[in-house]
Amino acid sequence: MSEQPLNPTPAGSHDADATADATSDPMAADGAAALRAASFERARRLRMEPRFPGGPAADPAGSHHERRIRSFQPRRSRVTTGQQESLERLWPKWGLDIDGKRVLDLAELFDGLPVVLEIGFGMGEATAQMAADDPGTGILAVDVHTPGQGNLLGLADKAGSTNVRVANGDAVILLREMLTPESLDGLRVYFPDPWPKARHHKRRLIQPEFLDLVAPVLKPGAIVHCATDWEPYAEQMLEVLTAHPRFENTAADGGYAPRPAFRPLTRFEGQGLDKGHVVHDLLFARV
Repeated sequence: MSEQPLNPTPAGSHDADATADATSDPMAADGAAALRAASFERARRLRMEPRFPGGPAADPAGSHHERRIRSFQPRRSRVTTGQQESLERLWPKWGLDIDGKRVLDLAELFDGLPVVLEIGFGMGEATAQMAADDPGTGILAVDVHTPGQGNLLGLADKAGSTNVRVANGDAVILLREMLTPESLDGLRVYFPDPWPKARHHKRRLIQPEFLDLVAPVLKPGAIVHCATDWEPYAEQMLEVLTAHPRFENTAADGGYAPRPAFRPLTRFEGQGLDKGHVVHDLLFARV
């Protein structure tokens, strides 16, 4: 959904006049500063409020703001009527905001099912398919893309799947502050942003520091499953996972693994294959 400017100020308005006169009139300067402060406060409140009544918050962990490099770029795009309806109807039941203010009881959240965490599910087609194919496994699916959140909720509901929960926000905060030790049975990271420019490589999700957060919340033997069609990123994933002492490659030759049957061939992946892209899967066990 596109974000409109907050109370845009047309030329000739009181706000514009106050700003223009600020350098010559101290009282006007104070007034202009007050107007700017009020505008910033309105923006802050709107960032913290749900986009839809009862839906995902625009900035769920606003109080946990920290200066660190993000591996994701929030996108604002149009939410369809169907996606909005799904968010309004199903978010209170199957959605949660990653606010960093509570620790999740996954056994309660998923009625005792083993739980895998999926980070970045796009529009949710593959996630919904995996949930339908394996109703005995809970999927905690994390993303910041509102249309995708609504789409996944709608797909799961249509399929009759009750083993999906959609989490809105920063997966790092979820891992660091909201999950208990050895509470996850797996992690899936499919086609994360490759950040192809060299100066952006530090933004890639699969880094040693990220794996340091992941390892404690995974049960022994839990599988970290990554997939990418970006060759340089696949090489980095393999290098970083191989070097980490808490993970062991399940591929006998120490390289990439065949695509397991449970990971659906997504539309995005199919388009890449049509263009000659090579998709690499990596499956590493937590030791």
